Amino acid sequence: MNERHTVHIVGGNSRCRAEQAHLIYSLGLHSEIYANVAELMERPPQSGIVLAYDDPEGESAAYVLKTLSDEGYWIPVIATSQEPRPTHVVEAIKAGVLDYMKLPLRGERVTRAISRTLTDADNHVMARRRIAEARDRIANLSPRERQVLDWLTEGCSNKVIARELHISPRTVEIHRANMMTKLDADHLAKAVKLFFEARLGDDPTPEIGANAA
Repeated sequence: MNERHTVHIVGGNSRCRAEQAHLIYSLGLHSEIYANVAELMERPPQSGIVLAYDDPEGESAAYVLKTLSDEGYWIPVIATSQEPRPTHVVEAIKAGVLDYMKLPLRGERVTRAISRTLTDADNHVMARRRIAEARDRIANLSPRERQVLDWLTEGCSNKVIARELHISPRTVEIHRANMMTKLDADHLAKAVKLFFEARLGDDPTPEIGANAA
């Protein structure tokens, strides 16, 4: 069995999970079923795709994705829901979910989504790792260091930043040096790149969000 083509079905009621598993099997793929995230994390998947039931009142698809990534499991996640609402689709896509499908699933739609996800999976995993690492580094900055970084990304000089923050240029230099050390950036371009990598995913991807049907 090629684990890359295993579909892990998480959440929803038992009938819903069984229907999804039956369809996945009919498409020539293997599926594993989990009642919830806790059950999924008992034996976290090393590869494959996760179909996560998006329950905004309970365990959302974004929560499933975050739980996996927090533990170092970078598995592509597709959200499912009986009634996909635009706000829920946007929230899921912003969180990093690759697609959003309406239940009950349709064979042709699932085939396209899984094929696209498997094709994009490696790039997606690398991108999410970069985002997570960038956000972790920036989260270590002090409030003032973060302000200095924000202004630097706007192309401002130390003098301008000092004036805007009502501090001396020398103090800006100190915050800037500390910020660069924490970001492990030996030049400004690297710090700016980390800043924008950390912001990736803040805006939904229209092409993916439009597939929620």
